[in-house]
Amino acid sequence: MAVLGIGKGTWGHVARIIADDEWNEIVLVSNEWGKENFKPSKECQWILVNNRAPFDVLLKEISEKIPQGEVAISLASGTGKEHMALIAALNEKKKPFKIVTLTGNGIKYY
Repeated sequence: MAVLGIGKGTWGHVARIIADDEWNEIVLVSNEWGKENFKPSKECQWILVNNRAPFDVLLKEISEKIPQGEVAISLASGTGKEHMALIAALNEKKKPFKIVTLTGNGIKYY
């Protein structure tokens, strides 16, 4: 799972994580504009949110679409509010997760 914000400067990070690893499912949290303009190299599921909505609305929208199985999250893009909603949704569902990031030595998990 990755948050995809409106700042295109962070999109390259998300695009590389998508392209550089094998994923069973890719879920992107973004808005309609992000979905229309981001061109991932692999098929993705989208959770479309309005980042101006109240936190509990974001939490509910994300929580309803948490994928099955292991979850890795990227927070390199997006806003703090979206990041908190994603983490809170995972915590509410008692879903363990790893942080995935792109480093100078490739993808790393924490």
